[in-house]
Amino acid sequence: MPKQFPAHLRRKIEQRTARVGVIGLGYVGLPLAVEFARAGFPTVGIDVDEERVRTLSSGRSYIPDVPGEEVNQLIRTGALKATARYSALRKLEAVMICVPTPLRKTREPDISFIVAAAEALLRHLHPHQVIVLESTTYPGTTEELILPKLESTGLKVGRDFFLGFSPERIDPGNPDYKTSNIPKVVSGVTPACRQAIELLYRQIIGKVTPVSSPRVAEMVKLLENTFRSVNIGLVNELALMCHRLGVDVWEVIEAAKTKPFGFMPFYPGPGIGGHCIPLDPLYLSWKAKMHGFEPRFIELSSQVNAAMPGYVVERVAQALNAQGKALKGSKVLVLGVAYKRNVGDTRESPALEIIQHLRSAGCEVAYHDPFVPRLSFDSFSMRSVPLIAASVSRADCVAVITDHDSVDYRFLLQRARLVVDTRNALRRLRAGYKKKIVRL
Repeated sequence: MPKQFPAHLRRKIEQRTARVGVIGLGYVGLPLAVEFARAGFPTVGIDVDEERVRTLSSGRSYIPDVPGEEVNQLIRTGALKATARYSALRKLEAVMICVPTPLRKTREPDISFIVAAAEALLRHLHPHQVIVLESTTYPGTTEELILPKLESTGLKVGRDFFLGFSPERIDPGNPDYKTSNIPKVVSGVTPACRQAIELLYRQIIGKVTPVSSPRVAEMVKLLENTFRSVNIGLVNELALMCHRLGVDVWEVIEAAKTKPFGFMPFYPGPGIGGHCIPLDPLYLSWKAKMHGFEPRFIELSSQVNAAMPGYVVERVAQALNAQGKALKGSKVLVLGVAYKRNVGDTRESPALEIIQHLRSAGCEVAYHDPFVPRLSFDSFSMRSVPLIAASVSRADCVAVITDHDSVDYRFLLQRARLVVDTRNALRRLRAGYKKKIVRL
């Protein structure tokens, strides 16, 4: 098995003539495809969602972090193309897999999208192709699932094709960190695979860190998000404790973070959401249990975080009760339903469970979110109401669930009767409105 990958493939990557493909054009795949196209690589995005393909082909972006003008320019010049046909794979020198990896209702990994991508590659694999899995998954997926499928063609890894894993690190809505300036961890099944993948990513990303194996790279991503999940769980539990003790948890955190070493601030909230933090630790937990290891920190933090939406509803009920109102029959305006500020993604958002709890308790629920005009889940749908005097003053309580920057919180406080603030979004405006505000 050669230690170096073929010289002609190296030249194509260095000269940026290698044809690049990205399977899955969501929050991870589209920014990656745009980055390769911007760097000069002939790039094709592949997605089974034909609406996405039509949108991109018309020069429009559906991801807020990817400017529409840039997409239009790349599409117009032919630097970026979009298709729903996997047959495009046969012409590509490099392929990145960026498909979703949800959990099943049984809390087991659903890797069906990865399997579908691997089977598509299987049909169109050709010699000297670089293949990188970016989808978050359990340690061992690259070598246990994808590698055997591809080698069943008779082609040999490290000689005929080059396979590895590189965890995505995208942070939707973050104006400071984009694909190009987030350090990239890369790995390969063989040394030649790692060299090829490292060289490829160095063309578009400032700092690339190679690790010894795909299992290490797969674990890196799970550690990053498990770290966040466990610490969020800790601070959420601390918030519950501080409420019982009559201590302001936000003041505690602000004071603690003045320590210049040994402490990193995390903040309580209504729960965790998105495609990573609620799910990734459970991938690791599932794999650990398969090997007879009980991941107690992961399980406990997951339980604490999962209980937060119910706790928020309890706080809303307590706040209404203090004003002589029952939860049943009250009008509640939920402010923000996306899983984090300044994005329109509602996957695993705690707001959805909060709305369900409130409706089950007999509340009349409305919501406002400038990034989510329509919300459909649990067999019913809602539309965002405008944040105007009538909608705010009509509510018996406003629950701030997602703290979007574009919301006029001063206007909200002027019109609202009662606000339950789960994000400390009103911290700078509390002075004149303390009687209206209940914090988590």
